[in-house]
Amino acid sequence: MTATTAAIQEISIAHSPDSDDAFMFYGLATNKVRVPGFKFTHTLTDIETLNHRAIDDAFYDVTAISFHAYPYMQQNYTLMACGGSVGEGYGPMVVAMRKLSHDDIPRTRIAVPGTLTTAYLTLKLFAPEVETVTVPFDKIIPAVVSGEFDAGLIIHEGQLTYANEGLVKALDLGAWWREQTRLPLPLGGNAIRRSLGRETMLTTTNALRDSIQHALTHREEALTYALQFARDLDPTLANQFVGMYVNERTLNYGEDGREAIRKLLQMGFERGIIPHQAAVDFVG
Repeated sequence: MTATTAAIQEISIAHSPDSDDAFMFYGLATNKVRVPGFKFTHTLTDIETLNHRAIDDAFYDVTAISFHAYPYMQQNYTLMACGGSVGEGYGPMVVAMRKLSHDDIPRTRIAVPGTLTTAYLTLKLFAPEVETVTVPFDKIIPAVVSGEFDAGLIIHEGQLTYANEGLVKALDLGAWWREQTRLPLPLGGNAIRRSLGRETMLTTTNALRDSIQHALTHREEALTYALQFARDLDPTLANQFVGMYVNERTLNYGEDGREAIRKLLQMGFERGIIPHQAAVDFVG
């Protein structure tokens, strides 16, 4: 091992194989954004798996997480002050083959993409008694169409494509949350291992922010890269989806964004959905 190699610090990054995450990490993944003395390696895994890995063994240095999962990992991770997916009056949806009212939802058996997702937390805030069954997120729409479930809680690109399968929207949780709180709905963010130390955490967070800014500045190139992760979305819909969840709010949550994260987790704790009170702190 040479002295030059020994001086390089490797940072492991894990995020979901989704077009918005791919867009966000485009600069780092393609070495358009470089940090002297650091090497960034990337692993792509679904968000519920990442939630569990962060909780169980703090495996990755930087990991995409659902905000709902943060209280379970807060001893080992802190939140990065950028890189979040935030719904500005929109978010995960409950969809069904037939029209359902809001009053119907608590009595409906719903397929959900994981009990650590923020979508699940927000659904339980809306309807604490609702019956749910965990189904891989990309299997939810087919399971509702086949009649296996009365309704499904959809995340990711399904928010733009559900109507193509004959489904109708029963509830937009981002819109409901806005009505209840006047705040955006914080869905997912990026967490970084505390054991890296303050200086490395700050350098890595700034690198992610530079990667996001690079993608926003070079939007066409970043979208072309992200399209390979867009699960058959056409370019127009992929552009729309990325725009929903990678924007100025992704560069900086803002005071209301940070307030929304704290409020969401505090409500989850007060209503018995989350057993641990969250101590929300940020790097950067």
